[in-house]
Amino acid sequence: MNIFKDILCVVDIREDCAAALERAVTLAENNQASLTVLDVVDRITAGIGMPDGGPISADLQSAIVAADMQALEELVDPYRKRVSIKVAVRKGTRFMETIRQVLTNGHDLVIKVTEKLDWFDRLFGCDDMNLLRECPCPVWVVKPQIKKSYRVILAAVDTDDGYPRAELSSRDAVNREILEIACSLALSDFAELHVVHAWQAIGESAMRGALMHTPEIKIINYVEQVRRQREIKLNRVVHEVTSQLGKGAAEYLNPQIHLIKGGARKEIPELAEQLKADVIVMGTVARTGVPGFIMGNTAETILNQINCSVLAIKPSEFKTPVTLED
Repeated sequence: MNIFKDILCVVDIREDCAAALERAVTLAENNQASLTVLDVVDRITAGIGMPDGGPISADLQSAIVAADMQALEELVDPYRKRVSIKVAVRKGTRFMETIRQVLTNGHDLVIKVTEKLDWFDRLFGCDDMNLLRECPCPVWVVKPQIKKSYRVILAAVDTDDGYPRAELSSRDAVNREILEIACSLALSDFAELHVVHAWQAIGESAMRGALMHTPEIKIINYVEQVRRQREIKLNRVVHEVTSQLGKGAAEYLNPQIHLIKGGARKEIPELAEQLKADVIVMGTVARTGVPGFIMGNTAETILNQINCSVLAIKPSEFKTPVTLED
């Protein structure tokens, strides 16, 4: 199953980016995809005695870009025997120029190593989070430790029907894409595939409160009904995706399904830690078609708790707020 066709690997030649580059090259090999390696340098702005656009600032900017391009060529040269690689250098803010590169060239995956954050007790930095929020294509942020292959892949899906009708089809499409990507990665890495959905029965606490006096048997039946509905839909979407792989691949994958009662913000990070997951494949947009909803609070909370790589998916209709103009 070839998922990606045009991969963009974002590096910083001043940092260790071998993990992202190795993963990108391997992914390009397995998917027969094109690969571009991008670095972003600071834009030279006016300083004392150096006007914007003047000959000194222009020459300095050109020298910085040329030096970075040469360093990029040297970085990717050992991998050229495996895949064809293009290199590019852009000027400006790293996450914004990455998104502009995607908008200009139509890349269908961005892969980068996490930022180096010695002073934060979390994995993803501001640049990572901005890409996860605003990049229109899937974003894969990998931990800096090189792993030739992953052992455990966790796909987090949302099979809750309690959304507006117009939103349900988009969520179903995202669920399928999450599972398709997770299946592809699990097959290529010979990894375990786990699928998780955290669910809650809305109103259960109120039904147990003093004001409603709901009989316990009714509460139990209601909660079980919700659980069963989520189980049926989760099993259905997993079967729909794995059946497309062919009998042999589907039987080999044999995804382990986790239907967990509780909030996703708590249960998904805990399961990832319990499984020692290498990567979580998950959606990040809360509401489609609602201005300002770049990343859902649940997704942001999960990302701030996990300590593994993440591959984040957005709906196809997602529009980035970043434009090609500064």
